[in-house]
Amino acid sequence: MARVRLYIFLLFTTVCFLKGSAQTFKMNILPEGLQRAYFDGKDTVPIVHLREVYVFPKEKFKNKREEAKYNKLVRDVKRTLPYAKMVYETLIETYEYMETLPTEKARHEHLKRMEKELFKEYKPELKKLSFSQGKLLIKLIDRECNQSSYNLLKAYLGSFRAGFWNLFAGMFGASLKTEYDPKGKDAMTERVVIMVENGLI
Repeated sequence: MARVRLYIFLLFTTVCFLKGSAQTFKMNILPEGLQRAYFDGKDTVPIVHLREVYVFPKEKFKNKREEAKYNKLVRDVKRTLPYAKMVYETLIETYEYMETLPTEKARHEHLKRMEKELFKEYKPELKKLSFSQGKLLIKLIDRECNQSSYNLLKAYLGSFRAGFWNLFAGMFGASLKTEYDPKGKDAMTERVVIMVENGLI
């Protein structure tokens, strides 16, 4: 139950209170028509922007255990990535709406209403997350928002309370300071995320 509360608290505070900066990522959308063209001296040559295509070599496993670990990562990414993306999207929408509210009291009341709605909507699903999925969610929030969950909490709640929640997470072997490293220790996760995003697995 305590683990569930941590995940819900993290998800809620991340969603509600801050404006994250989007991670630069090349995922261009294929335009419906030609954006522009140039004349080569004889003819008009259209320029069309295509979405980026990813090609990965087939994964090779040393043994069944390694294959099972990979398959588990794929399942966990598919389970948690939508939550991480939802956090970022809601983060931006909430920040923009909060900017239109006239007073601090109005903003506080809006956040209380949103808290109630979020708990009602997402608590049943978050309760189903395993411990490893919860840790992965923390990393994927960092990926989507380009900053760690700890920094998001610190900006809103302050250093002391952010430290408290990080200490609480540490009791379960997690850390809100965990940063996503797509070119290092999280390279395999990044590969799986890209493949999931592009419908390759």
